[in-house]
Amino acid sequence: MAQYVRDIMTGDPVTVEPQTSVAAVARIMRDQDLGAVLVTDGDHLRGLVTDRDLVVRSIADGADPDETTVAAACSDDLVTVRPDEELDHAVELMREHAVRRIPVVEDDHPVGIVALGDLAMERDPESALGDISAAKPNT
Repeated sequence: MAQYVRDIMTGDPVTVEPQTSVAAVARIMRDQDLGAVLVTDGDHLRGLVTDRDLVVRSIADGADPDETTVAAACSDDLVTVRPDEELDHAVELMREHAVRRIPVVEDDHPVGIVALGDLAMERDPESALGDISAAKPNT
């Protein structure tokens, strides 16, 4: 029986505008316990930024996190899936493009994110990644 992206995606993704500061995005990630946020221009998906992107693409270069916008740190060459696509297709795209998260879009509007951890919990919850992904974070 086929599984679909909508069955495991995290819906209602957190989004920020491109001009949002790196510091503000980092606070959102901290406060909402997120590893990734979608960057939108109005309702249009523009990019995805991870906590690692914030560090590697801005902080490590000495950029001022209060002055640097997330547009400078986000990935904008995105691979996306639709909620009605089969989960196996999302897995193939993750492998092919070596990504851990894929935005889910419907009519060019972001409706969710599928993460490697989501897949691990669905496909092999007893695996190390599935176990780690299911665990509540230490605060």
